[in-house]
Formats: sequence, structure tokens, C-alpha cells
Amino acid sequence: MVDYNKIYTSGDYKNGKIISVVEIPKGSINKIEYNRDLHTFELDRVDPEIFPKPTNYGFIPQTLDDDGDELDTLIVADESLPLGVVVKAKIIGVLKFEDDGELDHKIICVPDDNRNNGNLINSVDDLGEKWKEKISYHFNHYKDLKKAGTTNVIGFGDISEAKEVIEECIERYKNK
Repeated sequence: MVDYNKIYTSGDYKNGKIISVVEIPKGSINKIEYNRDLHTFELDRVDPEIFPKPTNYGFIPQTLDDDGDELDTLIVADESLPLGVVVKAKIIGVLKFEDDGELDHKIICVPDDNRNNGNLINSVDDLGEKWKEKISYHFNHYKDLKKAGTTNVIGFGDISEAKEVIEECIERYKNK
């Protein structure tokens, strides 16, 4: 058992770098969540196979979002990353998102050292409009078969907006 919140910090977000722990590999339909009290990964549910995760999904240690969980990350990488892997990542933006009326933002990031693409992705705009459309569609509809209309993508924010969200979530974690 690993207590990621004791072993790792959230990273150097002011300089655009974070630590993210993979909860769900890209392409998986398993909704896995880190249980910070037991230091385990637990299967929350199995989503419909028409809604696999479009990116690796993780969290930033030592943060708490408005929903009471660690701040989520969307780790954009060419391949799926194994559950529990710790990623040193570069912040490129934020997905502004509501789930059941609660803010549930997702920090968009890429591996800090990506020699495959020459570290060419530096902002969410570098991913293109089609990528944003796919992500928006996924998060607007992935709960439709259970509870349609309960998720809402508000939009995408830049790196400075992502840093503001991270700072708020670090403060919330410190004051819990």
C-alpha cells in the first residue's frame, strides 16, 4: 500500500510542473478511484464499453477539489500508462467541468519529457480543436446510460487558469 499523499507533493505547479498518479489507463472502461484512507485503488464501476477513457486519467497528490477527491488529471500520452504509475508532467491547460452540479475540473497535462514528439505539446491548443471536441463529447455523455444530463463541460482554460485551480486545491488540502 502506498500513501501517495505522503510520499509525493503536488509538484512545482508555479513553474508548470506537477506530479500525477495514474488511476485509469487510456482506453479502459473501468472507473478506478484511489482511496486515500486505505491507500488502495478500488473499482468504482464499469462504464459502458462505448465510453472508454480517451486519455490516461489520474490525480495530483496533496490536493482536494470541490468534489472532495484529489484534483483530477488528464494525462495526454501516446499510449496507456499503467495504474499507479507516477508521472512528472507539464501543465498545458484545464477542462472546466461539472458533475452532478459540483465543479470537478481536470488538469490537462503531458509527460514532462516526451522524446517521441520532441516535447512539442505546450498548451491545450496544441492538441487541436478535434481533440477538444472528442474530450467534450466524452465528458458530456459518458454517464448518459445511467443519468443523462448530469455532466457538463464548461470549456477549456489555459495554463494560468490551471495553475489557479491547482493552487485552490492545494490550499483546500492543507486546510482539511
